Amino acid sequence: MKKLVPAVLLAAAAAPAFAHPGHDTTTLTAGLVHPLGLDHLLAMVAVGLWSAAAFSGVRRLAGPALFMTALLAGAVAGAAGWGHALVEPAIAASVVVLGVMLAFARRLPAAAGLVLVAVAGSLHGLAHGAELPAAGGFAAYAAGFLAATALLHGAGLAAAPRLLALPAVVWRALSGGVALAGLMLLARA
Repeated sequence: MKKLVPAVLLAAAAAPAFAHPGHDTTTLTAGLVHPLGLDHLLAMVAVGLWSAAAFSGVRRLAGPALFMTALLAGAVAGAAGWGHALVEPAIAASVVVLGVMLAFARRLPAAAGLVLVAVAGSLHGLAHGAELPAAGGFAAYAAGFLAATALLHGAGLAAAPRLLALPAVVWRALSGGVALAGLMLLARA
């Protein structure tokens, strides 16, 4: 855990240069790096944290699996031209929603949480797909962003037991920090 937090913070600090328009979207490496932008990083780790807080056992994988399925579907739709100007503010808003979901993870009905996770995944996917050039390498790029997404979800799942063991006020402060970061991203979108 002590090594995970600095690594995530370092990646978040370095990643805005790669976030969204104007970066390579044709390679596996580009796909691996893209989710390290602050908006994607917060959302994907939050999904892992929420899923671990909301479910037990193998069911904890429901949130990440649904997010990745919706992410890929959204990317296909975005590559087909379904992306629009409101996708960036919607992604920022999804970070706010995921932060709030973390704060109320054990009180939010699982079905409602999974719907919100799917919507967030599809929005993040639209952004990924809309960035592809007409002659883009969708398969390699998609493999990269799906692998990075799985790793970020895994980081959230792995960190959750220790974070959930902290006093509730600390969990709420972390959740509020995610929501606040989403509001800051929304203000910039």
